Amino acid sequence: MRRLFPLLTLPLPFLLGGCDSLDRAAHTATGFASHQLCSAVFVSKVDPDTFYRDAIAPTGGPVKSLFSRRIDRERGEVTARFAGLVESRAIYRGAEGCLVEAGAPPANPPATLPPAGPSLLPEIAGPEPVETANPTIRAALDAAFTETDGAPQRATKAIVIVHNGRVIAERYAPGYGVDTPVIGWSATKSVINALLGILVRQGKLDMHAPAPVAAWAGPKDPRHAITPDNLLRMNSGLDIGQSLTASARDAFDPSAQMVFEERDMAGYAERFPLKFAPGSDWNYTNGNTLLLSRIIRDKTGGTAQSVLDFAHRELFDKLGMQHVTLEFDATGTPIGSSHMLASPRDWAKFGLLYLNDGVVGGQRLLPEGWVDYSASLTPHSEEYGYAAGFWTNRGDSDGAHYRIKAGIPADAFMARGSFGQYVIVIPSQHLVVARFGMALDRRNDLDMVARIVKTVISTLPRS
Repeated sequence: MRRLFPLLTLPLPFLLGGCDSLDRAAHTATGFASHQLCSAVFVSKVDPDTFYRDAIAPTGGPVKSLFSRRIDRERGEVTARFAGLVESRAIYRGAEGCLVEAGAPPANPPATLPPAGPSLLPEIAGPEPVETANPTIRAALDAAFTETDGAPQRATKAIVIVHNGRVIAERYAPGYGVDTPVIGWSATKSVINALLGILVRQGKLDMHAPAPVAAWAGPKDPRHAITPDNLLRMNSGLDIGQSLTASARDAFDPSAQMVFEERDMAGYAERFPLKFAPGSDWNYTNGNTLLLSRIIRDKTGGTAQSVLDFAHRELFDKLGMQHVTLEFDATGTPIGSSHMLASPRDWAKFGLLYLNDGVVGGQRLLPEGWVDYSASLTPHSEEYGYAAGFWTNRGDSDGAHYRIKAGIPADAFMARGSFGQYVIVIPSQHLVVARFGMALDRRNDLDMVARIVKTVISTLPRS
């Protein structure tokens, strides 16, 4: 959800003090830079200098000039260095996207995309961007793509508005278009929600039984009580840092180190002890979702290839999502906390699955009641309004009150990621609003996104 990396704002002598934790923090920073630039160049295929300026340089704080990068297009590699002393390299693995090299090489050759299956969802638009003739919506889009005079930056890259199953307005920044994959950051957690729901519908997973994590299998292990529901709702009680609020210490947080420094991300997460009894406290951390990601891997065949086959066959293809890259760690576990790229229209199609109660083309993909479960408020998250892999306006929370007052209706819920990635689902209005960019303000341009939602609703015919 948050601005993921206001990374190394500590003084350089402190950073280079020789302590293992400082070295690890610096590697986390270069891992972040190399991975994100690799995905931008080889998956999104956007201009690397513009992407670096908008998405990476601002996270470096006062030491950003000490970072450098090198792109090797022939080898499919991006190397990032800090102060000429610490470096990380990310490699492009085709259908698996990019991966930061960490220790031993990946366990298996890169997976390949399976043949595309038929879509159950009617096309939501033609091949060209949909220009709105409505001057009110057009003015709202103009404002959303206009930079403020000073900091913080907005850097809107794409907005897609879908009403009654059709795109009624969309806009893209230069270098982006209807087919450009954009990273969802933590909106990826909502995709993990969908894959879990499919496993539940197939009878392969019980969300309220002990999580199938071998390291916790002993009944005397206090983590044995953790359920997949606890992991999805961020109330597992595991002490794996936190992935929500921006801090100068992010590069020192185990949650960030796990994503940009670890070869086996779920294996790293499963080693952490309980800080609170499962269900008794809310703490938003990527480790919970990475453990769920490995459960999905294990339940679908145990490899990155089996995950891709399952995800495309059961979800992406049925929604007609044609430009999706789900990225993986070196053990074949999807980086479900943060690393799926898809075109803005594909993200909007994903929102339509939840708008339509998990049914596409007359076929139920998600179990009956799953969407309401996914949008129901998690106890102890009342400051923010978190549900089960989604953020929600349902229930009594400070976050919901703020969003409703800003213009997002009370029945809405959303996939939401760092830097202002939003897929907002509003069943009462038959509306999905998707926004992507690199916003650097504290709320990730939420107020502007809420104004767009409010503006669009004001133009819709009264039912």
